[in-house]
Amino acid sequence: MTRDPCLYCILDLGYVQATAAEEVTAALLAGGADLLQLRAKSQPLAVIESVARRVLPLCRAAGVPFILNDHPALAAALGADGVHLGQDDGSLTETRALIGHGLLVGRSTHSLAQARAALAEGFDYIGFGPLYPTPTKAGRPAIGLGDIAMMERDVGAKIPAFCIGGIHPGNLPQVLAAGARRIVMVSALLQAADIRAATRGVATALQPT
Repeated sequence: MTRDPCLYCILDLGYVQATAAEEVTAALLAGGADLLQLRAKSQPLAVIESVARRVLPLCRAAGVPFILNDHPALAAALGADGVHLGQDDGSLTETRALIGHGLLVGRSTHSLAQARAALAEGFDYIGFGPLYPTPTKAGRPAIGLGDIAMMERDVGAKIPAFCIGGIHPGNLPQVLAAGARRIVMVSALLQAADIRAATRGVATALQPT
């Protein structure tokens, strides 16, 4: 990552039609996304590849890393900047053997222990959450705000650590007050009436004062 990233945006095809991918991506980038991930759970690989090929040039032009959720081999083949893995998506060693060392590899973590383990394993960044209940992680219990400060001290001071899960502009001040410095926001941006303006508001709120 070439800059200190604060706002991680996700183009989630659970909220966005594939046909609108470029329009929504452009709005997120114009609003101040520092990274952009394509997440397309349950979508055919051909659809994921098609959308990725259309939005990757927009990220390149904006100088924003493009991350593919899951599918390490496809991420490498497309020339993506990184791949994001869940807890059950294999080890970093296995992934590096498949894609080499040129791509960022991130890990979803759901506890302080998992966050520390991801750092020790050598991941480039982590997601930490879900902080609040969220429909994008149905059935996964919220972990709350209590461990954010310790996670930031132990992990976030060494690699980028993005708090995620149910964060929206209304509760963002509480998340920041708990010690978060970087966040992921999904549905609150993708469902906003003006995605660019909503993203800009969040990006501004994350800037150090």
